[in-house]
Amino acid sequence: MEWTEDTISRLRALWSDGHSTAEIGRRLGISKNAVVGKAHRLDLPARPSPIRRDGPRLGPRPGPRRVAGPTLPPLPSAERPAPAIAMAPGRTEPRTPIPPPLANPPRALPLPSRPYGRTVACCWPIGEPGTKEFRFCDEISVPGKPYCARHVQLAYVKLRDRREDAA
Repeated sequence: MEWTEDTISRLRALWSDGHSTAEIGRRLGISKNAVVGKAHRLDLPARPSPIRRDGPRLGPRPGPRRVAGPTLPPLPSAERPAPAIAMAPGRTEPRTPIPPPLANPPRALPLPSRPYGRTVACCWPIGEPGTKEFRFCDEISVPGKPYCARHVQLAYVKLRDRREDAA
């Protein structure tokens, strides 16, 4: 962009009229960043910020009201019996049977800790996402990799030396 005397005088006039840098750029056929740069080099007076910092505060934005207290029902514990299941009129058994809670649920073994306290498991997907059979491998991952040793061999392929391809 070549700044001629005519273009500079138009820039000064539009700047003093209070037009935005984007509007000045549109009228001059240049980018707003070019306008800002030239205004800075010409030492034109600074523009007030479009963000009102000293204006009246309107308070919190309107939105959905938060409900005080827990929003989900408590989980059934071993001391309390599970709540009764609501049934549709005319039915004698619930739609989906819920198994009773286990007295001693099986616990997963903790994964070994890594430096900086990170515990990592293999995240290789197994099965079709969205189905009940879908899961992740969950074996202990190789340090620095997201997968276990078996899946690292599948995911990472060593590149051949390029000199082997040259003949």
